[in-house]
Amino acid sequence: MDITLDEVIEMLEDIQEDIDYENCTTLIDDRMLDSFDILAIVSGADEEFDVSIPAKDIIPENFNSAQALCALFNRLASED
Repeated sequence: MDITLDEVIEMLEDIQEDIDYENCTTLIDDRMLDSFDILAIVSGADEEFDVSIPAKDIIPENFNSAQALCALFNRLASED
């Protein structure tokens, strides 16, 4: 099962709704998401997509955009 960008954006909007996830590529760099949001993303990935994010993957590059998160979730889902 592929996780779609729309599904990832929907999850992100539940966490922080005032961000343009389709176009933003600096979610972490510009501090639009904080550490609590990252914890919510990690938890949401597990709950909604059954994807566990290992600590080594919790890096800004993977969380700077919805596209990067979508790629991360799909990579981790395919490794299981």
